Amino acid sequence: MHPSAAVGLLAFASAIEAVPTSNSLHGRATSAGSVSNLKDKIKNVVVLCMENRSLDNLLGGQTISGLDNPINNGPFCNPIDLDDASQGQVCSSASDYDSILNDPDHAIYGNNIEFYGTFTPDNDQIADGSLTPTQQGFVHEQLRLYDGKTNSTVLGRQVMNYYKEEQVPVFTSLVQNYLTFNHWHSDVPGPTNPNRAALTSGTSAGHGTNDDGFSTDNHALTQRSIFQQLSESNRTWNNYYTSDSMVDAYFYDWTFTSGNDDKAQPMSTFYQDAASGTLPQFSYIDPDCCGVGTNSMHPTGLISDGETFIKNIYDALRASPQWEQTLFVITFDETGGFHDHVAPPLAVRPDDLTYTASTPSGDDYTFEFNRLGGRLPTLLISPWVSKGFVEQQAENSDGDTVSYSASSLLRTLGYLWDFAPFTPRVEKAPSFHHLIQATKRTDTPTALPSASPFSVKKN
Repeated sequence: MHPSAAVGLLAFASAIEAVPTSNSLHGRATSAGSVSNLKDKIKNVVVLCMENRSLDNLLGGQTISGLDNPINNGPFCNPIDLDDASQGQVCSSASDYDSILNDPDHAIYGNNIEFYGTFTPDNDQIADGSLTPTQQGFVHEQLRLYDGKTNSTVLGRQVMNYYKEEQVPVFTSLVQNYLTFNHWHSDVPGPTNPNRAALTSGTSAGHGTNDDGFSTDNHALTQRSIFQQLSESNRTWNNYYTSDSMVDAYFYDWTFTSGNDDKAQPMSTFYQDAASGTLPQFSYIDPDCCGVGTNSMHPTGLISDGETFIKNIYDALRASPQWEQTLFVITFDETGGFHDHVAPPLAVRPDDLTYTASTPSGDDYTFEFNRLGGRLPTLLISPWVSKGFVEQQAENSDGDTVSYSASSLLRTLGYLWDFAPFTPRVEKAPSFHHLIQATKRTDTPTALPSASPFSVKKN
């Protein structure tokens, strides 16, 4: 172990020991008692990262109390034109499309105009709190991006509509039976691969778009990942994939130079491992992305196909001999340009790197990685979590009440498997280890309902 890593680990362990034990496992997020309980109950963690949906979009029709979404607290509206209020507005409404053909803008500058109403918001004003997101530019940007290609009414609905409970029976069952986060944000207000890197390493290493550095040929990321951490601490892992064109462990040069590329395994192996009770300590699952016939929920794939994929994974875990020691985390990489009404918060920078892009307005914008993206549908599934519980915000290691983010996964795994935070972003992210209960439930569904294609048109 590198000396600096050893020092960090000792400090990490001391910080846990110094925190008084809470009388309630739903108490302080940093209590030593809840860390001990996590270690005792959870031996296997399975993480599925789906694609490009916001909380207001995918979970917008869930009627469970505590979820801040359109059906409970809406409708929420966006102007059709940010510069001309007379053009009217589009408001969130039920019954979304099983598939859309017009993929919303989810570049960093796309998120800028969706959140702030401009491609180039003032970074200093954002940092000092004088400029805050209004979440009013989603319809405007969708119409700009696809001007003249599709009916404007349909374009507005594509980014503002939400799914009814009966349209997404798999998610509805999961929300009603397990734990859902009300405030879980992507680490980067931008596209897929930077967010998948942040989920697995705590930083995108300055990458703000899906550039060639993420490719299997280049595997250009050199920062420490969860995959490297687990291997070097003699813990087992596999990255199960639906298509070998999307394997997040392949982002990292270490995966290849260390000879661990064989830990990428097809989904058929996952189902075999689950059935035989031989899943590794950490299972990371990549769906198939992106387009017609894929199962990640990324446009233009069907939402119903994504639900079928999730059902298959859940049913396999529920029937596995390892079920009673498993925590299954379902999350998404980013919001994909779909509307969410909750303003993303500021966050500590993971490093000192920046990303600069030329925007559609012709101006350059430099992103400093000092704020989060939109809210993501994220759930904890296990016999050790509360039934139908909606988690809000939590305390981080400084005692500040903050929103969860993708880095919360790494923070929690650090408590579970005794490793220090990879980045300052991870260090300041709230953990969710306190959400694991002391008593095992006996009422978890043995199987999830089946999903069916929607009887609504695509466009």
